[in-house]
Amino acid sequence: MLGILVALAGLGAAARAGDAPVRIGVTAGPVAQVVQFAATLARERGQPVEVVEFTDWVTPNEAVNTGDLDANLFQHGAFLAVQNARRGTKLVQVDPVGLIAPIGLFSRKIRSLEAVPEGASVAIPNEPLNGARGLRLLEKAGLITLAPGKGLTVTRFDVVANPRKLDIVELDPAQLYRSLDDVTLAMVNLTYLVAAGGDPNTALLIDRSADDQFVLRFVTREGHKDDPRLRRFIETFKAPEVKAFIETRLPGFVPAWPGA
Repeated sequence: MLGILVALAGLGAAARAGDAPVRIGVTAGPVAQVVQFAATLARERGQPVEVVEFTDWVTPNEAVNTGDLDANLFQHGAFLAVQNARRGTKLVQVDPVGLIAPIGLFSRKIRSLEAVPEGASVAIPNEPLNGARGLRLLEKAGLITLAPGKGLTVTRFDVVANPRKLDIVELDPAQLYRSLDDVTLAMVNLTYLVAAGGDPNTALLIDRSADDQFVLRFVTREGHKDDPRLRRFIETFKAPEVKAFIETRLPGFVPAWPGA
């Protein structure tokens, strides 16, 4: 009888451990919306989930690294690589499942790229990776030419041709949408645009390319990516209901996982 009681106690402890909620960090806005939707679906399927929202791009990684969170979803692989190098962390992407948050060129002053006047002010992010994406989008629009071979290390000092004499200014990424009242053109990430009530369909040029290094994916600690609770939640995230939510409620965003 004692052995049975010990065994039952062990099973009870295991059940309680299994019932511990998986804790996911997100940045406020569209990404938080889709994760909250997936969390509701997971709860309906019997899995407890806690979603913790942040307003910056540093704390969510610190919280995962210390174990306060099981994972986060807000960043692409290029950003993660920079953060690991800067902070000495060894965070890893969990799974190919993810979300594409496009970038676009927006304006409240002109209606086409052909109408960009000489000397126009153009705003891009003031942080290296997304600033480089902004410059590359300006080049794709035919407005500037960049020095070849720079990749994501390109800066505004690598502009080798600027026929319209654009004034390229660097602003905090979260301020770019608001800057449209002051500048002629701005590169805005749809994460900020949608959160501020902007319409992705007003973009003069939008980049929805599924470049693997720019897909937002779940991130966790080394050795934690096979945690059963985390894997279970990610399987829920791949559900058709989540895909439909992204496509109908987050205009411009693209579900990115095999079979999506």
